[in-house]
Amino acid sequence: MLELRPNCECCDRDLPPESDQALICSYECTFCASCAEQQLGGICPNCGGNLVARPIRPAARLLKDPASSRRVLKATGCAKL
Repeated sequence: MLELRPNCECCDRDLPPESDQALICSYECTFCASCAEQQLGGICPNCGGNLVARPIRPAARLLKDPASSRRVLKATGCAKL
């Protein structure tokens, strides 16, 4: 099950579970669409994998399997590629 992290690792923008602006890599690194496109070119700066739209977990399922509250933020920010 995906962790559904609550923020963009680059800019710390909130990305709630229902957000259609969240992108992830295969390691679940999480970025907002703006950072992913404008700064990262669709590539995860942590693993080099591609970033894809994060699935939206149905609200009823969030009750049983809630999203993560652990915020991850890159200390150095995200440099342009």
